[in-house]
Formats: sequence, structure tokens, C-alpha cells
Amino acid sequence: MRSLLFLFLLILAGCSSTPDTKEQSTTEPEQKTEQEKPNTPIAIVATPENNDPNAGRYRLENDKAPDQALILNHIEAAQPRYESKSLAGNKDYTLRGKRYKIENIENGFTEQGNASWYGEKFHGHKTSNGEIYDMYSMTAAHKTLPLPSYVKVTNTNNGQSTIVRVNDRGPFHDGRIIDLSMAAASKLGVIKTGTAPVKIELIKVVKPDSVDEWQSANPNYYFVQLAAVTNEEKAKAVATELEKKFSTNVDLKKAESAKVYRIRLGPYIDRDEALKLREKARAGQYPQAFIITTQRELEQK
Repeated sequence: MRSLLFLFLLILAGCSSTPDTKEQSTTEPEQKTEQEKPNTPIAIVATPENNDPNAGRYRLENDKAPDQALILNHIEAAQPRYESKSLAGNKDYTLRGKRYKIENIENGFTEQGNASWYGEKFHGHKTSNGEIYDMYSMTAAHKTLPLPSYVKVTNTNNGQSTIVRVNDRGPFHDGRIIDLSMAAASKLGVIKTGTAPVKIELIKVVKPDSVDEWQSANPNYYFVQLAAVTNEEKAKAVATELEKKFSTNVDLKKAESAKVYRIRLGPYIDRDEALKLREKARAGQYPQAFIITTQRELEQK
């Protein structure tokens, strides 16, 4: 009888005990918020309560610097170098009923107006040309300059200047001509005031004459894809014909997931050369030709 009573007490204690928390997962489902949307103004959708598709995107009071104060004056200005235009972010566009045309910078470019800045809210998210925004790098957003571009920015209130690399679109507020990264805004003394009058001057970089000089200037390869076929022999025959027709190298790329051979012109280090061949192909038998970008491994020197 005592044995039965002892067993009953053990069972009762087991039912009333607290489960061992070490056995439970502490990982919570990922919460996606509005601020995690890609850093592209066109991606933000207007709602009935908010007819401005960019509300919150470029409004300074909804952004902030990190809670921990940082000294950013040691960050060096961007170092201008020749870069091909990025595939994304370089087409004319319309936003909120206004048409924006990408600048022709052959004759240089200067502009005066107010600068604002953007920080932690968009840190780590995509810029308009597909890169990742880093608030600690010397970058900026501009409505119409080609991406990327290098500009000298001078705060006309205090005379401080720095160089930034433009890789994003914005700001879409009247009177504001450039959105600075937090690092750039800190260098120019714009963090304290939120906005400041500035002058921006385009820095033109001459295109290298030698392909060898592109080894460090451009880490990408560009291909012009024309077609995709399932028969390997046919793909090789088409590639041979295209080599003669376009007087260029032709690359056959087998798809990993299926027996498909992609027929591509290239590779090219110069994106402009790839663009010219794409237009030539589109004007002929390949109206759907498009450019593919792949990262290349740079040789260690």
C-alpha cells in the first residue's frame, strides 16, 4: 500500500512540474516590417491613408543614426575610378506624376540645393542599382545622375567638402538635390542640422585605354544571351555561325537544372561593348537579347 501511495505521489509531482526550458526552441518567427522593403522608392506602394508612395522613405524624422554615438570623420572620401553604368537604375522613370530623365554628363554636371541624409532605417537594404546600402560608406542618392557616379559635395554653410559615390535614387522632396549616407553627412556637418545647402560637382573619370587596366576597375563579366536550345550539336553549330556574324567570342553555358544550352556573346569586361552588341542583336534576329552579369575572380598580384 505504501508503495502504491509513493508511486501516486511521483506521478502527481511529474504532472505539476515546469517543463525544462532548455528543450524548447527560443527562435521566434521572423517579423517583416515596412522598413525592410528594398531601398528603392518605386517599390513603396501608396495606401488609402497615405497617397505619397515615398512617405517614410525620404522623410528624415522617420530615420535615425545608431543609438550609440560613433565618430565617422576617419572614413575616407570615395576614390573616383572608371565604372560602367550599372544594369539597374539607369532608365528614365516617372514617379508621382513627374518624369525623371537620366542626365547626359558628357559636358559635366553641377547643381546647388539642399542635402539631406539617410541612415539606420535602410542600412543593409538594396539601393536603386542593386547594391547594398551601407550607412558607413561614402555614398549618396541622386534623382537623375547615372549610377554609379562620383561627385564632390560642398556644404556651403561651413565650406567642408568630400567625395561620394552615387548609387541610389532620391531624395524626392522639393529643394533637396542629394541624399547623403550617414558617414558622408557626418563629414559635412549635416547630421546636426538634418539638411544643409550644398553644391555638387560631377567628377569625370576617363575610361581606361587598355583592357589590362580593367582588372581592378571592374569585377564583373558581361554576356549577351541570344538563345537557349536543348540539342548540344545544334547549339555548337549556332555558336559557330554567331562567331562569324558578330566577330566576337560566343559562350555556351549548360543550365544546371536541365539539359539546356544557353548561347551567349562574350564575356566582356566593358559593359558598353556588351550593350552595343545587345542592340545589334535586337535589331536583327534576336529582339529578346539581354545582358547577364557574372562576378569574375580577380587575379592576385
